[in-house]
Amino acid sequence: MTTPREPSTLRAELLRRKPIRPPSSGSGPDELRRTIGTFQLAAFGIGATVGTGIFFVLSSAVPDAGPAVVLSFVLAGVAAGLSALCYAEMASAVPVSGSTYSYAYATLGEVVAMGVAACLLLEYGVSAAAVAVGWSGYLNEALVNITGIELPQAILAAPWDDDPGVVNLPAVVLVGLCMVLLIRGASESARLNAIMVAIKLAVLAMFVVIAFTAFDADNFADFAPFGTAGVATAAGVIFFSFIGLDAVSTAGDEVRDPQRTMPRALLIALAVVITFYVLVAVSAVGTQPWQDFEGQSEAGLSQILNNVTGSTVWGTVLAVGAVISIFSVTLVVLYGQTRILFAMGRDGMLPPVFSRVSPRTRTPVQNTVIVCAVVALLAAFVPLDHLVDLVSIGTLTAFIVVSVGVIVLRRREPDLPRGFTVPGYPVVPVLSVLVCGYILISLHWITWLVFAAWVALFLLLYALYGRRHSALARENA
Repeated sequence: MTTPREPSTLRAELLRRKPIRPPSSGSGPDELRRTIGTFQLAAFGIGATVGTGIFFVLSSAVPDAGPAVVLSFVLAGVAAGLSALCYAEMASAVPVSGSTYSYAYATLGEVVAMGVAACLLLEYGVSAAAVAVGWSGYLNEALVNITGIELPQAILAAPWDDDPGVVNLPAVVLVGLCMVLLIRGASESARLNAIMVAIKLAVLAMFVVIAFTAFDADNFADFAPFGTAGVATAAGVIFFSFIGLDAVSTAGDEVRDPQRTMPRALLIALAVVITFYVLVAVSAVGTQPWQDFEGQSEAGLSQILNNVTGSTVWGTVLAVGAVISIFSVTLVVLYGQTRILFAMGRDGMLPPVFSRVSPRTRTPVQNTVIVCAVVALLAAFVPLDHLVDLVSIGTLTAFIVVSVGVIVLRRREPDLPRGFTVPGYPVVPVLSVLVCGYILISLHWITWLVFAAWVALFLLLYALYGRRHSALARENA
């Protein structure tokens, strides 16, 4: 007969923390290779963010807030900015892969880290699928404008979409291409992503310039038709597009000089993202009444350019640019998902298959195949509208945990070397928690219900597997 476990021992297991160690060299056979510099890492953040939302989120956000959607972008940007400062400090203090999961493990304990992992895996997996779904709309728009060929609806939409199809085949193809790139190596993926980011920013700059030629201030007359509640609701939807800031922190094991590189890349990405988002939002709303955004296709920015210029040429250029650049969003988000799972596998929270590194490519090949297979299925059969809020709730929860982690680590280990410290401490992390919390409470109750069920399922996985196979448990045995 086994002796019942003492409550204090169980509590100690659940709250055990992973020691903070210096960064690895990246030269070991089971380690990821350090090849990514500041510019490429900043491009990761920009690549995963600009495009994730701005190319197609306006059709969802503007009907919620009206022209005040501009304030929704600012609100989401303030929350992201406060959180980015906290991320920058945590990334410099805990310079490893795994993002918020690793930060929570080092500051708040094992069971909290697993709850955060549930948020991250939901955030990254759903985001990759959602972006792949949006990519299909731009691909079809580009094909129609260039060749006159329109893809059949049967292969453009999920069975449960508003305009149902059978399977979203272009989304599956996109995920497959990203899988091949990620298996080849992180440095190759980073170089290609940097090129796609340059294309993306050039295309959005073109949109802003052309849209401002048709700017009409009267479109802002009924500025906030749904009041502050509408602004907050739209901000919750828009926050879906700030996932890229978190993606920067998933690359800790593959970045050169991570304690300096990661904070710099985060802040560069933040500045570029907020600037482009606000410019695109202001110029887009200025071109047409806010009511026209509702029901607009997922290639909405292309439609706006077609309406402004009376020609399909510029809309086609933007659609082609979106096809190329949204590729980078999917690539980086899938990369982030695999690196979070890699960290969890290395910690014993998941089976070892997730932490195995190919001796030839120095990438987690099996991990990547599993992730891309799941995301491809999600993109193929689940419509975009049912995905966006789940990404927002996962992102906001992760941001809150990082902000709390900064406070905890400052109190627990004040002398820990940090390449960056949050200015205005403790006001900034407290404000970050409050702003993110305000956006969280505006999300629909169904989103909360699905989210709670997912976290509960993940904690059950921890109880059945992670708690017993934890690397820390083996070390302390």
